[in-house]
Amino acid sequence: MNPLPAKPIPAPRIRETLQRIKENIGKVILGKDDVIDQVLVTLVAGGHLLLEDLPGLGKTTLAYCLARSIDCQFSRIQFTSDLLPSDVLGVSIYDDTLREFVFKKGPLFANIVLADEINRTTPKTQSSLLEVMDRGKVSMDGQTYPVGHPFMVFATQNPTDYEGTFPLPESQMDRFFMRLQMGYPSLAAEMSILQSATTRRSYDLLELSPVATGAEIMDIQHFTPQVYVEDSVLEYILKIVTATRTEAEFQAGISTRGSLALKLAAQAAALCDGRAFVIPADVQQVVKAVCVHRLGLKRTTADALEERRLAEGWLAQILDKIAVPV
Repeated sequence: MNPLPAKPIPAPRIRETLQRIKENIGKVILGKDDVIDQVLVTLVAGGHLLLEDLPGLGKTTLAYCLARSIDCQFSRIQFTSDLLPSDVLGVSIYDDTLREFVFKKGPLFANIVLADEINRTTPKTQSSLLEVMDRGKVSMDGQTYPVGHPFMVFATQNPTDYEGTFPLPESQMDRFFMRLQMGYPSLAAEMSILQSATTRRSYDLLELSPVATGAEIMDIQHFTPQVYVEDSVLEYILKIVTATRTEAEFQAGISTRGSLALKLAAQAAALCDGRAFVIPADVQQVVKAVCVHRLGLKRTTADALEERRLAEGWLAQILDKIAVPV
């Protein structure tokens, strides 16, 4: 059981701030309130996000809208097979005037970083990004350079096209706090998109005003680990995690990093709902997005989407068998 925070958590005020951000993003990303909710949970928890879906469904636009809504710097990196770690992190260049090497920061030095099609680059470049996701800083030539604060990576990948790609191994997938899918918009939402005044929906042409600041987000992130989690809820999380480790259909269950992520996600979900304590519904809200990409099936398929659906199905069966605390 985590101790009660010394300073009261201003949960209602936090909810109001996050609701403004959600409504602002919803002006552009239509009909995807559930996706936006999970993105905000990831942001509040200080985690990183893997968006795995078909092209053209608004993944890039979603990342940009979040950056604009919280008045933070946005950077997009198009991952390709010839991309080098220095193209992402930066490089030391000799300055004739100063007569010394000067570090030129790469595009990773931003607040919201879109790593577009991360599975199209080599494992070496993938690893350089994931290391920064863990540590929040870049080490180069014996010097350490912190990245932006807040700092969040949106990594995207196409789940169906594996030609010329380097799929992320399970150990690297585990570094992502959540994995989400955008999905096709509803008929009503797509009709609104088609009726919009502009035919070119490029994210850099969007006029979206900030409704919060990066400093506010950092303040909210500070409170997230302090959200109260009662012992019965912790036991509920532990039962879910343990069940995935003993399920015959899974090659590997949820790691300790995954169980900590599930707890933190539930705490973030509670804050988003304006509460300073976690209830079982918070765990149920985030468990799929936090856990499914951490579960490896023994019987793999060539279709990544089908494999994900199978893992979701087995996880749902596990949840049905576990009693929910009251």
